[in-house]
Amino acid sequence: MKKKIGQVSPEEKDEILALFERRNGLNELAKIAGSDPVLYEKVVADMGTTSTKFQNWWDKMASKYQWESAENGHWEIDFDTCEIFLVINSQFSAQ
Repeated sequence: MKKKIGQVSPEEKDEILALFERRNGLNELAKIAGSDPVLYEKVVADMGTTSTKFQNWWDKMASKYQWESAENGHWEIDFDTCEIFLVINSQFSAQ
């Protein structure tokens, strides 16, 4: 289930977009940096810093805008519209 729960400003969207793109780039770089232990450690350290900033942005915006949350859910942003969605992962059991 995906439910619109809010919106952020274009400036706020730009902040998370930059972190999102950096995190994705670092993930790709880590795949090819594995053969160079020094470079790999630098990438991993940057990934940690970037991931912390990424989570801090979500925490700050959730507090600012009082977004709804759910135990089995996560938030997503539509970078084109600045809309925030709560995505709830439903559990299916095969019985």
